[in-house]
Amino acid sequence: MRYFETVFLKEAHEFIATLDSKTVKKIFYVIDLAEQTNDPKLLKKLRMNIWEFRTAYAGQQIRMLAFWDKTDSNNTLVVATHGFVKKTNRVGEKEIERAVRLRAKYFNNIT
Repeated sequence: MRYFETVFLKEAHEFIATLDSKTVKKIFYVIDLAEQTNDPKLLKKLRMNIWEFRTAYAGQQIRMLAFWDKTDSNNTLVVATHGFVKKTNRVGEKEIERAVRLRAKYFNNIT
């Protein structure tokens, strides 16, 4: 059973394209596992309706920020906005603000 389906915005695809194939496989594995388990260790709420997929691989902390789209009652989506490699313990304010802007743009385009 899947709790949700994940889709990727252009910015998320662009980030993934910069990574090596093993890292990409690990990210997709974590996202697939999160879809099946809804585990808060894999998909964690940050704030302002922004969540993060959390992937640790090869000594790096990789984050894909995302938000929920429940506008279609039959199909719950998690929309990945963009990604980055975390360099500090906290997710930077600029990254969260970017995700908030991409979320607003997404919902403006579907209404």
